[in-house]
Amino acid sequence: MENKNQYIKNLLFGVAVGDAIGVPIEFMSREQIRSKPLTDMIGYGTYNLPAGTWSDDSSLTFCLAEALATESEFDLQTVANNFIAWYKNNFWTPHGDVFDIGIATREAINRLIKGHKPELAGGMDVHSNGNGSLMRILPLLIHIKDMPIEERFHITKNVSSITHGHIRSVIACFYYLEFAKLLLDSGNKFTAYNQLKNVLPTYLRSASINKNEINHFNRLLVYDIHELEEDEINSSGYVVHTLEASIWCLLKTNSYRDAVLTAANLGEDTDTTAAVTGGLAGLLYGYENIPKDWVEKLARKNDIEDLGGRLMMK
Repeated sequence: MENKNQYIKNLLFGVAVGDAIGVPIEFMSREQIRSKPLTDMIGYGTYNLPAGTWSDDSSLTFCLAEALATESEFDLQTVANNFIAWYKNNFWTPHGDVFDIGIATREAINRLIKGHKPELAGGMDVHSNGNGSLMRILPLLIHIKDMPIEERFHITKNVSSITHGHIRSVIACFYYLEFAKLLLDSGNKFTAYNQLKNVLPTYLRSASINKNEINHFNRLLVYDIHELEEDEINSSGYVVHTLEASIWCLLKTNSYRDAVLTAANLGEDTDTTAAVTGGLAGLLYGYENIPKDWVEKLARKNDIEDLGGRLMMK
């Protein structure tokens, strides 16, 4: 009988493998990639690192997961301390060094080092809406999935705000986690997508969130994003673009492999788009449907297995 917590392994490997797919072609334009689309996990490229190397997306994902695995009660400061340990001491890096970090994340971690409260460390400015909290938020599902929606939102807000405190980043993280929760509940991506269109706007309005902020998510919450053409999907580091692209990739494909390759081939912020897509695709298709040769190449595969195992036992 499958462990009911198998989904934890699915999401951890889903994020990390997607991330590793995108790392070698990060910053390449869609036009550059179109001449030679990615069809497999490769190495070197942008950072000249071996195949299976994941980036800060997975490192911070594992830092959050580690906090959930090691503490009996969820503690925001432990998450923050893990982020500092990554930045300063190479905790949960693939090869012992930090080779990629977003500007907003670096600034927030420096505030944490100075003693700022974790929930107040992230940038609150409208221009601080990169995808740095979205890319690492998925393990929070483990902690909040059985809570009332108000608690789910409040905790998501706090965890996003460690590095990204603006309400737009918070909504993006909340949408992503709610989508993941509905995937677990239904096992159907279109059911999850359509349920969220009904539930999320109602909740956000009830929470007195500015209507203009909710409207930034209309392509997900009002329209059918899967009906858009690829050229209408953006793949920059802006949090709304990453969220839209990940949902589009999931809805337009029918396997883990195709979902993350589609995400990476969009270009620009390839590692994050593929990591965010990969987390949902891992939940939807399961670890057993992630290409085995990709998993085998993954940096620190055994350590990720161990982390998943510790979380599954809690």
